[in-house]
Amino acid sequence: MNQGPTYGLSAKVAQKLQGKRDPQKEAEAQAWIEELIGEKFPGGVAYEDAMKDGIILCKLINVLDPGSVKRINEQKMPFKQMENVGNFLTAVQAYGVPASDLFQTVDLYERRNISAVTQCLVALGRVAQTKPGYNGPVIGPKQAERNEREFSEEQLRQGEAVISLQYGTNKGATQAGQNFGLTRHM
Repeated sequence: MNQGPTYGLSAKVAQKLQGKRDPQKEAEAQAWIEELIGEKFPGGVAYEDAMKDGIILCKLINVLDPGSVKRINEQKMPFKQMENVGNFLTAVQAYGVPASDLFQTVDLYERRNISAVTQCLVALGRVAQTKPGYNGPVIGPKQAERNEREFSEEQLRQGEAVISLQYGTNKGATQAGQNFGLTRHM
């Protein structure tokens, strides 16, 4: 991060985002990536620093969806590294990851929200499990499948006749004769 220390609300927000990080999920995501791309993260480098240049991320999406990132920039210039991350995000969204599970480039590049990066990787793993022919490692829960049901007219009518307990019951009670506090004397 190229910024100075934060104070006040900014510091509280940064502290809250740091608190959302889950080292176990990050380790799972790292192991999942390493198994898929067939290479280890650089030794002695933090999880987020290894992915900062976007090269590992681009390799990952190219394993899952070959050719989705046409050109991976190996240069160390910041805008080229951020371009890699942007290309990864575009390819991941085209692969089927919902926009709500994506992170912003600065979340990774400036280490603003690493938990969002991990969440995106888990979402990518969840979507990958739904693709035909995917038999790689599993990360995160399996995505739910559509389960439509067909009811006959008779079954629908029977459902209308049932009084739901959500409506409540008062067993014939009324408010007659109830007094709360003193009555008004005139």
